[in-house]
Amino acid sequence: MFDYKAALKNIPHKPGVYQYYDSHNELIYIGKAKDLRNRVASYFNNDTYKVNAKTKVLISKINNITFTIVDTEIDAWLLENSLIKKHQPRYNIMLKDDKTYPWIVIKNEKFPRIQWTRRLVKDGSKYLGPYPSVSMMHSILGLIKETYQLRTCSLPLNEASINAGKFKVCLEYQIGNCKGPCENYQSEEDYNQSIEEIKDILSGKIGNVLKGLKDRINQCAAEMNFELAHRLQRKYELLEKYQSKSTVVNSSITEVDVFSIAADEKFGFVNYLKVMHGTIIQTQTIEIKKKLDESDEELLSIAISEFRTRFQSESKEIIVPFEMDIEDENVKFTVPKQGEKKKLLELSQKNVLFFKRDKIEQYEKLNPDLRTDRLLTQMQKDLRLSELPRHIECFDNSNFQGKYPVSAIVVFRDAKPSKKDYRHFNVKTVEGPNDFATMEEAVFRRYRRMLEETSPLPQLIIIDGGKGQLSSAVKSLKLLGIYDKVAIIGIAKRLEELYYPGDQYPLYLDKKSETLKIIQQLRDEAHRFGITFHRKKRDQGTLKTELELIGGIGKTSAQKLLTHFKSVKKIKEANERELLEIINTKQAKSILDFFQQKSPSN
Repeated sequence: MFDYKAALKNIPHKPGVYQYYDSHNELIYIGKAKDLRNRVASYFNNDTYKVNAKTKVLISKINNITFTIVDTEIDAWLLENSLIKKHQPRYNIMLKDDKTYPWIVIKNEKFPRIQWTRRLVKDGSKYLGPYPSVSMMHSILGLIKETYQLRTCSLPLNEASINAGKFKVCLEYQIGNCKGPCENYQSEEDYNQSIEEIKDILSGKIGNVLKGLKDRINQCAAEMNFELAHRLQRKYELLEKYQSKSTVVNSSITEVDVFSIAADEKFGFVNYLKVMHGTIIQTQTIEIKKKLDESDEELLSIAISEFRTRFQSESKEIIVPFEMDIEDENVKFTVPKQGEKKKLLELSQKNVLFFKRDKIEQYEKLNPDLRTDRLLTQMQKDLRLSELPRHIECFDNSNFQGKYPVSAIVVFRDAKPSKKDYRHFNVKTVEGPNDFATMEEAVFRRYRRMLEETSPLPQLIIIDGGKGQLSSAVKSLKLLGIYDKVAIIGIAKRLEELYYPGDQYPLYLDKKSETLKIIQQLRDEAHRFGITFHRKKRDQGTLKTELELIGGIGKTSAQKLLTHFKSVKKIKEANERELLEIINTKQAKSILDFFQQKSPSN
């Protein structure tokens, strides 16, 4: 067995990265810490060992621990990220993102070309990006092409070759897409001014470009160079339109990274916004598959490191939704409470929630069981249940002015109606309109029978009603000795309040929550099923009363007639021979005389 106490003695109280290996010397987990010894020791803490089943499996496989000391926690952060991507250990969370994202590159050459690429080459060129989608990147390149006249050829332009007349202008010059630097029709200074403006645009400093353009437009107008002024005005309008789509906050926010997270039991989703001078210049959302029930902070920490490495961000401020246990003198973590930075965080949160919802919907379309598990897990969490409510039963009562009382029960299995299990009860022990006693009888009869038949009990019982009906149901469960074996709640209709036994204050769920929608569906289905049965019984009672007005016809005879003919109308239309199949001659004659007297023709 691995002697972790001996291993801990060699681990210092320093920031760094630790690595766990199994008995086959396979790297199974990589982690970071601002205090290596304390962090590694926490894995072998008894509480952690008991609480987290997945961590328990990981710990059982550890056979060796190595570590790397670094200067700061940020260094540990970055090293952890690069090692995870390189080795992809079994128990580390996986960033579900294997794409190679496009970059815009400004080539390191005379009269630089601007192109896009998926490969970063250390050739002195300037790379801007990456962009999360090719369409976004092409939109920006389209704006640049429409606004600036840059060369697209691969000619090795230099002062000597140009002056020697080695090159000739091409079709791009003829149609106005290039100013012809190859034949000295455009100076290098003028060309490079365009390149600097483009760098500013791609870096979010579009306000500087617009200000410079405005000054040049005014100057051209003053010099009566209206043709150039018109071309510059066109460029100004294009850039202003681009800025209106990009700017979301005050331009005083010069350079920040914004992160937000949304997670469930299996996945985490993290959104990133890169803001420069009030303009979002990069945005992306990634999905992270959990391996060890990682917390939101752990997931966000990994994602921040990944994004800042991928986008080569050096922002000194990072906006996050909660406090991060990371300290570094070069980076400031901000949890905004109001103002423009708060708006940025809210925008990021909207993006990550939309992304999460869309991804989950995609998964659930491919695998409907995933939706069921998610709904049941959410119900368990919202209703504070000890187990998943795979089997739910809901009770409802119906009566008409105290007459014809009935109870109905509907059953949901895996959040779907199981109509073959629906049941209704004719109330036997209650006289008059007593809803509480009716509920007590129905619950008692239902679960007494289930116990007699050794049928599995539901994980959740829902009572359509408030505290009174709930207390009556609880009384029956206690009489049967199963009160502590099944969860039970009541739902009051007026404000959709959920009541728990012994709790005077109701629980209110969000009106849009899926848990409340399922409970409402159960309640409405129980009400529909109960009302249908109640109406049928009430109608039968009314018809039997009418038949019993006939001399010689009692309750038993009336019931036999209705069972056979199904309705009073068919009894009325029956001849003597048909009636004699059910009742005697005297009764048949009485019925024929009765309906003949009631006939409109008489």
